[in-house]
Amino acid sequence: MHRYRTHTCGALRDSDIDQTVRLSGWCHRIRDHGGVLFIDLRDHYGITQCVADPDSPAFKDAERLRAEWVVRMDGRVRRRPGGTENPDLPTGAVEVFVTEIEVLGPAGELPLPVFGEQEYPEDVRLRYRFLDLRRDKLHQNIMTRGAIVDSMRRRMKEQGFFEFQTPILTASSPEGARDFLVPSRIHPGKFYALPQAPQQYKQLLMMSGFDRYFQIAPCFRDEDPRADRLPGEFYQLDVEMSFVTQDDIFAAMEPVITGVFEEFAKGKRVTKGWPRIAFADSMRKYGTDKPDLRNPIEMQDVSEHFRGSGFKVFARMLEEERNQVWAIPGPGGGSRAFCDRMNSWAQGEGQPGLGYIMWREGGEGAGPLANNIGPERTEAIRAALGLKAGDAAFFVAGDPSKFVKFAGLARTRVGEELNLIDKDQFALAWVVDFPMYEYNEDDKKVDFSHNPFSMPQGGMDALTSQDPLTIKAFQYDITCNGYEIASGGIRNHRPEAMVKAFEIAGYGEQEVVDRFGGMYRAFQYGAPPHGGMAAGVDRIVMLLCGTTNLREISLFPMNQRAEDLLMGAPSEVSPKQLRELHIRLNLPDAK
Repeated sequence: MHRYRTHTCGALRDSDIDQTVRLSGWCHRIRDHGGVLFIDLRDHYGITQCVADPDSPAFKDAERLRAEWVVRMDGRVRRRPGGTENPDLPTGAVEVFVTEIEVLGPAGELPLPVFGEQEYPEDVRLRYRFLDLRRDKLHQNIMTRGAIVDSMRRRMKEQGFFEFQTPILTASSPEGARDFLVPSRIHPGKFYALPQAPQQYKQLLMMSGFDRYFQIAPCFRDEDPRADRLPGEFYQLDVEMSFVTQDDIFAAMEPVITGVFEEFAKGKRVTKGWPRIAFADSMRKYGTDKPDLRNPIEMQDVSEHFRGSGFKVFARMLEEERNQVWAIPGPGGGSRAFCDRMNSWAQGEGQPGLGYIMWREGGEGAGPLANNIGPERTEAIRAALGLKAGDAAFFVAGDPSKFVKFAGLARTRVGEELNLIDKDQFALAWVVDFPMYEYNEDDKKVDFSHNPFSMPQGGMDALTSQDPLTIKAFQYDITCNGYEIASGGIRNHRPEAMVKAFEIAGYGEQEVVDRFGGMYRAFQYGAPPHGGMAAGVDRIVMLLCGTTNLREISLFPMNQRAEDLLMGAPSEVSPKQLRELHIRLNLPDAK
C-alpha cells in the first residue's frame, strides 16, 4: 500500500465498497454525533466522510483531531446509512470506517476559518493566504483561472499563432504608467525596467518575420491599486499579427474571446457578432468608453427642447455653444420617491442635484422641470426618448467634456436601481475610432490619449494637415459588462510617421531615437504593416468567476497599499546590498 494514499478524497464511489483504502488530507470538519465522530477529510480533489465510533481501534486518535490537521487514515469503504447520503458530494454515497490514523501535520489555532465562506478582514486573509486558498470558492477560482488560460492558449494555437516569451528586464518606456526600476550592479547608476507590456518586443518580432505572435505575458506597472486592477503586476493575452487590417484582427480574436466566454459562462448568454461602437458614440450614449451593454438605457442630447425654454438654468447654459443638455431615460422610474432618491444620490456625488421629469397616467409630465418648460416641450422629450406613463427622465447640463463621467455614473445608477440590467449575459463589444491625442490640462500640451505606437487614421497626411485633437487612431478596445478587457491597435510602422506622431506630443526626433532606438532602427529595414492587442487575463477570469475583486482570482495578491503581507514585501535591504548597487537612500522626512 502507498505510504500516504491509495485514493484521493474525491475518488471513492459505490464500486469501492468493502475495499480497504488509505486517504490523506486535511480535517475539514469534525462532528460528534452521540459519541460517533464524523471527520470530513479534504484534499485538492474533494471531500470524503470518515467515521470513527467507540468500537474503532482509531477512536482515541480521532478524539485528538482538530480542524486543519493533516492526517493519514486507513479504513474500509461502506455505504452510508439510508437517508444520510449527500447528493452534493461526488463521494456522498459512501463513507470510510476508520481503523488507523496517523497525524502528519498538526495545526495551531486558526487565524481564519477554512470551513465555510464567511467574510473575513482582508489583511488577515492576505497574511494567511495559504489558509485562505484552502477555502473552496477561492480554491475553485484559482483552478478556473488555470483552465481559462489553457483555453486561451489552445484557441490561439488553433488560430495559427505561435507562442514566444519576451524579456522581463528591459528599458524604461512611456507606456502610460510608472515603471518598476531595477538597479544594475554591473552598470552603476543605470537601471533596467520591468515591462509595462511587451509592446516594443512584439512589434520587433513582426520586423523579424514571425507573423503571428502571442504569449500569456506578465506586465508590471507602478500604479495605485483598485478593485479591478491589481497593484504591481498583472497578466495579459498579448497578440501581434503582420500584414493585417483592423478587420483581420477582429476576425482572428473575436472567436477566441467569444469561445473562452462560452466555455466558462455557466449558462449565461454570450454576445455573438459583437457590435462596433465608435468612441464618440459610446461617450454620447453611455457616458463611458467601456459601456455595460446589459443596461438598455441610452442617453440622448435634448438641448433643442430646453433652448429658449422657461427653465432658465438650462436655457442660459445653452446660450454658450459648447454646452448641451443630456437626458437619461428611466423606464419604470416615474415615482416621486425614486426621483428624490436619485437627486440625493447626485448630491452625494458632488453635484447640485439631478433634474427630472415624471410622466403620469395620460402622458402628463410632472415635476419642476415639466412645470417650467410646459406641456408641449415635455411631450416632445417623452416622444424623443420613447417613454410612457410611469416612466421618468433625468437631465444633466453643461459642457459634455466635464459632465460626461457623471452622466455615465447616473445611467448606471438608474439601470441598477430599476433592475434594468440583464445579469444573465456577457455583453461583448468593440469600441473603435479612439482619438489619437488629447489635451493635457496639467501640462498644457497635446498628449497621446492611448498607445503612442498606433497608426493615425489618414496616416502621414493626417499628422501634417489635421488639428491633432481631431485625428482618430486605428485603436480599439474590447468591453464586457462595463469593463475594458482588451486594448489594441494597428501600429504606426513608418519611421517618418512615427517621428511626426511623437513630435506632436512634444518629443523630438533624437528623443524618439534615444528612447525607442531598437524599434526605430528596425523600421528602417523593411517593416511590415502590423497590429495587435492585449486582453486582460485577470479581468476576464474575474468576470467569468462572478466576482468584482481581482484578489478573488489571484494566488498571492498585494493589499490596497501595494504590500505583500504574506512575504513582507516591499522590505528594507542590507547596507551591503545597497553598496553593491551603488545606491544611497534619500528617504522623505517622517511625518
